[in-house]
Amino acid sequence: MTLTDPDTTSTAALTRRLSTLDRYLAVWILLAMAAGLVLGRLIPGLSGALAAVEVGGISLPIAVGLLVMMYPVLAKVRYDRLDTVTGDRRLMVSSLVVNWIVGPAVMFALAWVFLPELPEYRTGLIVVGLARCIAMVIIWNDLACGDREAAAVLVVLNSFFQVVAFGLLGWFYLDLLPRWLGLGDGQGLDVSPWQIALNVLVFLGVPLLAGFLTRRIGERRLGTDGYEQKFLPRVGPWALYGLLFTIVVLFALQGRTVTSQPLDVARIALPLLVYFAVMFFGSFALGKAAGLPYDRTATLAFTAAGNNFELAIAVAIGTFGLASGQALSGVVGPLIEVPVLIGLVHVSLALRRRFEQT
Repeated sequence: MTLTDPDTTSTAALTRRLSTLDRYLAVWILLAMAAGLVLGRLIPGLSGALAAVEVGGISLPIAVGLLVMMYPVLAKVRYDRLDTVTGDRRLMVSSLVVNWIVGPAVMFALAWVFLPELPEYRTGLIVVGLARCIAMVIIWNDLACGDREAAAVLVVLNSFFQVVAFGLLGWFYLDLLPRWLGLGDGQGLDVSPWQIALNVLVFLGVPLLAGFLTRRIGERRLGTDGYEQKFLPRVGPWALYGLLFTIVVLFALQGRTVTSQPLDVARIALPLLVYFAVMFFGSFALGKAAGLPYDRTATLAFTAAGNNFELAIAVAIGTFGLASGQALSGVVGPLIEVPVLIGLVHVSLALRRRFEQT
């Protein structure tokens, strides 16, 4: 769906236009997850070798996969239409409220409800809730036929607030609020804004700049029609290749940890499942109530439900240590998010028909 242009009015018609590669995307993702877990479990030292390839706390294999994944989608964005998104106050205000007020509060509440006696896992989940999505949401949005321009604007907005507000919200939810509510002494979150800024630069700035320059140069040389009809179909499939590569690497990195602690993983997974459901369906209902069209409602829902797993994992490991429970919660986040959000893509496409009928 991300690899073909979703301009048809019927979901069934869109499905018929998909290649075999796209049509069975859920199968390829499940196979990539299984392959990563098997590789991480069976090959001694693989996770350590992959984890060692990093710069500034950023995993280079994951960075490469995400950059390859995001570039084709961002090359499709019509940057000359971004003003139509920034002028949509309903979308902009809804996104800010859902991402930076509702999302962290929901994760905080769920972490305390489901993990009251497990402070390390609880803290890790709260960190995941603070890391709003700026990377993989681009793919989920495109798969669900969301508004590409709106997704680009919202992830840039999330990136700005991530640099400015992440540390402050970490202090509020991990230290100040627990003490106010009498839940304990709380703990700080020692994270540098420069680390967050570097994360944003790598996972959004680089592919966004590449996509923007590609469109500008491509349209000058090929014309708009030539660029969209000749160039984009050639680079489009690389979004899927990058996604599958990222999933294999991510699951390989944590395969042994996850398979050796299945009960702990299940405890962490339960509040995450509730979180994704609450954020997606709540945001979807909000978008429809606000009168947003389907494509922008889907964009709002996926940007609200997704999280920046690379930042959450990096912060958890850097602050609490690689073997900490906080790091395990950060790791479980994307392992649950990937299959859940690919499922929500299909839910979103089914809900699309209701929009078309009203």
